[in-house]
Amino acid sequence: MDDLPLLVAWSEPLLRGLQIILILLLAWGLQRMVARGLNRLAQSYPIPHELLLPLRGGVRWLIMGSALMMVLERLGVSAEVLWTALTGFVAVAAVAFFAIWSVLSNLFCAVLIFTVGPFRLGDLVEVIDSADKPGVKGRVTAINLLYTTLEETFEDGTSALLQVPNSLFFQKAIRRWRGPGLSSGR
Repeated sequence: MDDLPLLVAWSEPLLRGLQIILILLLAWGLQRMVARGLNRLAQSYPIPHELLLPLRGGVRWLIMGSALMMVLERLGVSAEVLWTALTGFVAVAAVAFFAIWSVLSNLFCAVLIFTVGPFRLGDLVEVIDSADKPGVKGRVTAINLLYTTLEETFEDGTSALLQVPNSLFFQKAIRRWRGPGLSSGR
């Protein structure tokens, strides 16, 4: 009969611990399932790796953040306090969003370059500044989330790498020649 009060005293923390473990296991399983679904989607459709990687990371953070919120609620932190903290964080993030707008603009333009495909690796492109001035011209050697790298070849045979912000390709007119066999001289 002495074991019954001890069992009652330990049943609530034990049940709460099991609930927390179940929340974490379900979040881990959901994250794995979504990651596999994204991998299958990438195999079926031509989704660039540079777009898939941040998408996978964002989904992982969303799922694990939600699981953390649920665990904290199970530990007795009130939902009102959690939502107040979350909305405060979102407000600070919105201010930071406007502070780093140019970087985010380049990221968004990178997504457009990957999905719309105004040019590809190996293409010769020229960003036309104005009708009377020659623009930046070179062969596309790399496209990442912030810059597109162009290799400019000069008349004397030397070359230079130019990193052009991705947003510039959507602000100016572009002249494009397809194919790796074209000369990149001016």
